[in-house]
Amino acid sequence: MAVRGIVLALVLAMAVLHHAHGAVHKVRDSAGWTTIGSPDYKQWAVTKTFQLGDVIHFEYNPQFHNVMRMTHAMYRACNATSPSATYTTGNDSITITTRGHHYFICGFTGHCQSGQKVDINVLPTTTTAAGTPSSSPMAAPTLPSAQSPGPSPNTAASSMASIALAKVLLLALAILGFA
Repeated sequence: MAVRGIVLALVLAMAVLHHAHGAVHKVRDSAGWTTIGSPDYKQWAVTKTFQLGDVIHFEYNPQFHNVMRMTHAMYRACNATSPSATYTTGNDSITITTRGHHYFICGFTGHCQSGQKVDINVLPTTTTAAGTPSSSPMAAPTLPSAQSPGPSPNTAASSMASIALAKVLLLALAILGFA
């Protein structure tokens, strides 16, 4: 009976950990989403490894900037006329739920043209012989995924799901006499 309880507790703990948040990437780290300081968003993005479930956090002054999710063609042309989503709070968190490229620009006049745009590329994962996922740059998609369904909900929903799973784990432990 005790072994079964321990196994149940471990399975529940793994479920909680599996549903935990991905990494949070603040765009351009401490510099944030801005045109000040000759930003190089391309260089920033290539130094990161983005995974499904990661959160891309844009921090900026909403009086001078916004964030627009774009198609590849609109991103390349800095065409802000028809974004698939627009964020304007100055503190926007976007959870990545699909692989491939996710294109974002600032829609304020001249900002994209001066470099305020970023391509977040989530590479597909493959399973190695040991059974652990690994990124496979050779299998990078050629089509953008920015046309996928609109923006993901804020991280609050993910936090609530993680808290609910943690409560289930604690309840199971209490029932089994471990808490």
